[in-house]
Amino acid sequence: MIPFSILDLAPIAEGGSAAQSFRNTVDLARTAERLGYHRYWLAEHHNMPGIASAATAVLIGHVAGATARIRVGAGGIMLPNHSPLQVAEQFGTLGTLYPGRIDLGLGRAPGTDQPTARALRRYFDGAEDYPQNVVELMGYFLPASAGQRVQAVPGAGVDVAIWLLGSSLFSAHMAAQLGLPYAFASHFAPAALEQALDDYRRHFMPARTLRQPYAMLGLNVVAAATDAEARRLFTSQQQMFVNLRRGLRGKVPPPIDDIEEYCQPQERHVLDQALSCSIVGGPDTVRAGIDAFIARHRPDELIITANTFSHDARRRSFEIVAEVMAMGTDPR
Repeated sequence: MIPFSILDLAPIAEGGSAAQSFRNTVDLARTAERLGYHRYWLAEHHNMPGIASAATAVLIGHVAGATARIRVGAGGIMLPNHSPLQVAEQFGTLGTLYPGRIDLGLGRAPGTDQPTARALRRYFDGAEDYPQNVVELMGYFLPASAGQRVQAVPGAGVDVAIWLLGSSLFSAHMAAQLGLPYAFASHFAPAALEQALDDYRRHFMPARTLRQPYAMLGLNVVAAATDAEARRLFTSQQQMFVNLRRGLRGKVPPPIDDIEEYCQPQERHVLDQALSCSIVGGPDTVRAGIDAFIARHRPDELIITANTFSHDARRRSFEIVAEVMAMGTDPR
């Protein structure tokens, strides 16, 4: 069976707060560890009322301190928003506090709009320097050499697993050239999934820390007792996606009975394309869906996300997936 992991967007539901979101994140991370999930990632988003993980490194430390074994990391840090040295210092600190448990996934998109980028004092042209910044960041984790003028303290020589994230061929090629593990954002941008995976695997160049390509794929999974219940829970995530397309940023809305009434036909078409890598249903539907996804794409690992209005429903969804995992899902 391949490893299964969790991507948590630290959702803030309508009527909820960031403080409640953080309590939910710790509860879910502890549940994930108990259930045997491999890693627990949090993502950097800014100026999003429904997402509480803006200070990603801080929240990673909170989760790592509340758990004992599960790997904890960023899925990911948007490098154009930061200097490589600062990221190395932050994750060098985390890697020192929680040795052998910290992952650093890096993204190329600023992950926000222009006004927010200006508020961060970073600008979109930072993405053009992304390849050089990744190499610079990787260098800060190597053992410091004699006479090295700039070091990450802590950071130099610290064991932090670096990943590249993406939804395009650019990130696939770069991960292959640098010999890094690759996480593809198929849970919201699946258009280039098959070609990116093929390019990454064909062009992979072995590196000191990774001898063979290693690809992790994002997958939306909302599981419940029945297919109908799961489909209703999934409407919260569908509404959020449509709202973003409409330029509306808000907290996670409660589920609705009919998503068709909420969307215009063109909105539904875009929604279905963007969220096509989604498995929504009861245990049997989820198992069949995961089996089919693994058989088609042959990932080395799956990272699962679920944004439901109810935290209890979200925790139960991941419990059902764990039960499916225990039954064995990998046809290889």
